[in-house]
Amino acid sequence: MSANRKPLIGISCCTTHFGPHPFHMAGEKYIRAALDAAGGLPLLIPALGDELLIDQLLDTFDGLLFTGSPSNVEPHRYAGPDSAPGTQHDPQRDATTLPLIRLAVERDIPVLGLCRGFQEMNVVFGGSLHQRLHEVPGFIEHREDTEQPVDVQYGPAHEVRIEPGGLLDRIAGCSSAQVNSLHTQGVDRLAPGLQPEATAPDGLIEAFSVTAATTFALGVQWHPEWKVMENPFYIRIFKAFGDACRARAARPKRTV
Repeated sequence: MSANRKPLIGISCCTTHFGPHPFHMAGEKYIRAALDAAGGLPLLIPALGDELLIDQLLDTFDGLLFTGSPSNVEPHRYAGPDSAPGTQHDPQRDATTLPLIRLAVERDIPVLGLCRGFQEMNVVFGGSLHQRLHEVPGFIEHREDTEQPVDVQYGPAHEVRIEPGGLLDRIAGCSSAQVNSLHTQGVDRLAPGLQPEATAPDGLIEAFSVTAATTFALGVQWHPEWKVMENPFYIRIFKAFGDACRARAARPKRTV
């Protein structure tokens, strides 16, 4: 890889409609974080499921970023109960991201999952989710106050305790950190092969790594992409991801 060539980072898209027209889209905050904090070249991955020829698609990328979303993973993906009425889903995204995550890890491509992306990683490897965490006894409030300004919604909400000796510990170099909290769902049963990396004060798993991965494979429940360049802890997460993407980019590409 040329010293001036940025690693290519694929970013998952959600589907939505503007008027009668369907769109595939990703928030600018994720795109800017991949560019500015990870030092990569962001490219959006449309939510087209197996029409994408995922194995061939992965030949292109040096890393994958799985974003947050207003939608939730469909509960049949983890044998969960039916969703509450009005729950937003995105089956096209599920059909795209879930196989992408598994194959990317198998092919040693760095993966960073944020919020929904974190939840997707748990589902892919056999875990389950609480769909309405605020209705489960014992948990603190993890949702944002939507009546507050966006800066307040994405501001520090609670502490996470970082597990010693893990990937996040090596990245962060600290035993705890303040994070934002904007999620309704949360980990119920952690998937086999996922290692807890951080927990909230109520014991909720807020970060994990993939133990079998030979490269960077981390999921976090919070949103480190938010104003990432102003937050040293968030920057470290994206820098470690970007470093892994650069190492991947320096390897010879597969030949067919």
